Amino acid sequence: MAKLTTKQAGAKVAPKPSTENDAEKKSSTQRIFGAKVMDHGYTALPNILMRGQKRLGISTTQFNIVAQLMSYWFDPARPPFPSKRDLAQRMGITEQTLRINIKALEERGLVKREQWKTAAGDYGSNRYHLDGLVKALRKLEPDFDEERKERRQSTTLTEKPNARANARNTKGKTDGSPE
Repeated sequence: MAKLTTKQAGAKVAPKPSTENDAEKKSSTQRIFGAKVMDHGYTALPNILMRGQKRLGISTTQFNIVAQLMSYWFDPARPPFPSKRDLAQRMGITEQTLRINIKALEERGLVKREQWKTAAGDYGSNRYHLDGLVKALRKLEPDFDEERKERRQSTTLTEKPNARANARNTKGKTDGSPE
């Protein structure tokens, strides 16, 4: 993205044209979604969470709740505390459906609700501790690591010896000799 530069007395100068180097500086998510979309932030979801959803025993609604909670989680030492109303509105579900599914996540040990009181003594939004989810994902990681090793080994075994090198060499032949 080109930036405006200023000269003496605050006069604005036209932006420099974009170059191929600008594209190289952008992250893959910026290249996919665009800088304007990414300027609104993003939520990091571990692939093991997405691929391990069934193993964790969580429904699609529960997965969405976890993803929504993670979008509020900026600091590992400070658990997210969105209101149930905000979460339900974001997801297009009722607060009752939200409570039922959070309770199921809590029963699985993935989420822990903490009733929070404000400085005035009023009840505030729940704090949602995701330590159980983090622990469950770390426990799954060795299985996923082993599966990755098996996939790589399987790929290696199914390839013919020198198949890639032979393919490159035969493409360049122009002497009319048989392959």
